[in-house]
Parts: sequence; structure tokens; C-alpha cells
Amino acid sequence: MTDAVVVQDFTVTTAGGQALVRCPRLLAGRGRVIGLVGSSGSGKTTLLRAMAGALPPEASARGTLTVADTAPVELAERALREFRRHRVAYVGQDPASRLNPRLRVGALLAEVGGGSGAQALADVELPETLLRKRIRQLSGGQQRRVALARALVRDPAVLLLDEPTAGLDAGLRDRLGDLVRGKARGGATVVIACHDHDWIDRIADEVVDLDGSLDAAAETRTPPSPTASGAPIVLRVDSLSVRADTGANLVTDIGFTVSRGEAVGIVGRSGAGKTTLARAVAGLTGRTTGRISLHGTELPSRARRRDRGQLGRIQLVPQDPLGTLNPSRTVGATLRRPLRLRDRAASRGALDARIEALLETVGLPPDFAVRYPHELSGGQRQRVSLARSLATEPDLLVCDEITSALDPVSSASIMALVDRLRAERGLAVLVISHELEVVAAHTTTALHLDGGRVVAHGATKDVLAELRSGG
Repeated sequence: MTDAVVVQDFTVTTAGGQALVRCPRLLAGRGRVIGLVGSSGSGKTTLLRAMAGALPPEASARGTLTVADTAPVELAERALREFRRHRVAYVGQDPASRLNPRLRVGALLAEVGGGSGAQALADVELPETLLRKRIRQLSGGQQRRVALARALVRDPAVLLLDEPTAGLDAGLRDRLGDLVRGKARGGATVVIACHDHDWIDRIADEVVDLDGSLDAAAETRTPPSPTASGAPIVLRVDSLSVRADTGANLVTDIGFTVSRGEAVGIVGRSGAGKTTLARAVAGLTGRTTGRISLHGTELPSRARRRDRGQLGRIQLVPQDPLGTLNPSRTVGATLRRPLRLRDRAASRGALDARIEALLETVGLPPDFAVRYPHELSGGQRQRVSLARSLATEPDLLVCDEITSALDPVSSASIMALVDRLRAERGLAVLVISHELEVVAAHTTTALHLDGGRVVAHGATKDVLAELRSGG
């Protein structure tokens, strides 16, 4: 039987000669699940994108790569559209960026296949009520599952998944594994890039390790310590509620504080309201009631009504920066924009020096200023996202699942960087994560959300102990 996916001596390089991926051999037969693992920067995402025929135009590919008897990187545009429509389905790290925000979930499912949209949602454990919602009304985990449902409803011969467990709690990760194995038993070939080695070992028939370069050197972690008594409160949230367009409450009556130099964790299952809370603090949601205060001054609920100083003092670092970094701008141009807005009189030389200093702060060399987002690994993109946030000299960082799509080495390195910034600059930090070990290691206080409400609030070790016990 012919292998559905064949990769031999395959390399992808940028126009400048930088190697994005090297894969000596990968063979995937019909009904097989193949896992791709490797350190950040090893090329897992690039290889999946090559299989979907989605390499950037300036990239150069050599070697053999066929998917369903087709060489996708060699297809003309019309043939490539047919290939993606009928032979292969690809769900990337930031699936929401590929979903039309104007369409409701039901329409998003209907445009790619027939059958019941309700059944497609049930397959990925989402309720039928989501059919009438738009993608922006869903949590990150729900958005990821809608994208997966769109892929599955087409019943593709080859299914390509990039970090599908990102943003999902442990129970959902296990059930997703069962779903993937079920598709393979039905004859589909599944190739999955994943940093969760335990999960991929359980479901994959074979694991291919792309032995690439490590992300920037690991940092020495600054252990979380109790906030000094009397430290000034940076953020105060009182009786915060956020309603959906339908009138349903997404989060209800939430209150907490974050002091200078303090890290507060937000935990809860997918859909519990963690991302809604993060966006509300950043002023990115509507229909908000309650109070959000910065240094004792109440903020307008919407970002567009906050002044430039208020906007700069609170920075949201998203789960997947690839969806928020402009692909047509270099890293330097991305960092230059907030620096210029902050100091319009700064000379080009002064801005270049600040860009270099920002890159150094987040552990990236100066020559990264000329690179584009697609030329970076997930860990490197997350560092750029942090550098962009630091350009405004914020008092509060809201970190929303920033490690969920990273391998363990990159995850530890990114969180060590956040710890260092907190300790050196006195930053207040919100750490929103489904990864309990991350919250345990890097925060001293935590909130557990369930159904949009706070069900536990206190010392991190106590909140997590109650959560793990099922309390």
C-alpha cells in the first residue's frame, strides 16, 4: 500500500539561506498517526505547512515531499485549492485567525461540508448552542475545537494538526486523543506536531523527532515569592461581569487585586472565562460592568476610551503571537511602532538602539530585527511579543496561555523570562493558564474560574490542591 505521506531528505530554507526545517525521512501509511516532536525552532510547523502547500513564497524547498500522491509545494494556485478542499485538512496553531469573524459557527461548519453542524460540534465536545455564536464570542479552546470540527466534517484523507492540545485542559486532551485515534481507525492519516510528549506517545503509532536548534538559552528562574507587605496595588478588579451579545454572562462578579511585583494565576477548564477576563482587563470586550482600576484610577471599560498612557500601562501577551504579529513586518518594524508612538521625537538611531535593547532584554540577538514572524520558532515569536509589550514600559502584563503551544524547554525559558522581568522591574503579572504546573511554579496567588465565576481564591498551593481534588 502506498504511503499517504512521504518525506525524504526534505529541507526548507529562507531566501537568506536560513534552514527552517530538515527532515531526513517520514513515511505515514493510511490509518496511521504520526507525531512530530522537537525543540522550538526544529521546524515542526514548517513541515506541516509544507504538507499543506502553505510555505511562504520566498521559502525554497528541496527533496521529496508528497501527500496523497501529490507534491503540494509544486502545485499551481488552482490545483492547490482543489488539493486542500478534497485531500488534506490543516489546523494551525492559531486557528481562529483562519475563521471568518463575521460568520456564525453554524455557517462556518456549513461552508465546508454537509451534515449536521450540531453533530460536528458534539464530536469535539461543544454544545449545539454555539452554532449561533461568532468566533470572537468563544474561548481559545472552543475556537480551536471549532476549527478541528471544520477539518473533521470534510473527512479528509490526510489530517494535519499543529499543537492541537494547546489551551485544553487534561480531560479534553485525553478525549481529543480518542477522537484522533478514531479518525485513524476510519482510514485517515494523521500527522500531529505537539510539544506534549506524554500525550503524543499515547496516541501516535510513530514519533518523528526533528532534531533542531534549541530556543534561546534557558534562563535561571526567579522563584515566586510573597509580595512584600504594603506593596502598592497596581490592578484592582471589582464586581466585574461581561455579557455576550445574546445577554448571557461570560464572567460574573469577579474581584481581585494584583500588586507591584506580584504574579497571580488564573486557572480553569476550557470555556471557564479565563480569556474573557484577560480581554476585559485589557479593554477588549464590550458589555462590561464593574470596575477595573489601575493605580487607584478607574479605567474606561473599552480600550478605545482609555488614553495613551493607560493603554501602555496594561499589555496583553496573547496565546499565539503569530496571529497578532503582522506577517509583512520585520521584528524591528513591529517593535519600532510602539516605540515611535511613545516618543515621536526620537531619532532613527535612538529607536534602533532601543529595539536592540528590547531584543537583548528578551534574550534575542540584534540581527533578529530583520527577520519576519514566519522565520521564527514559537518560542522566538513569544519573545518578540513580550518585547513589543515591554516597549510601552507597562506596569501590568496579562499573559494569556503564553506557554500552551511551546515545548517544555521553551516554556520554562519564557516563564523564567517573565519571572525575571517581574523581579527586576516590579511588574505585576496575570498568568492565565490551563497548565497547573506553570501556575504552581510561577505564582503565589490564584483564582479558579468555573462557569465564569470565581469558585476559589487564595494561595496558589491551596487553590490548586482543591482543584486537583475535585473540590
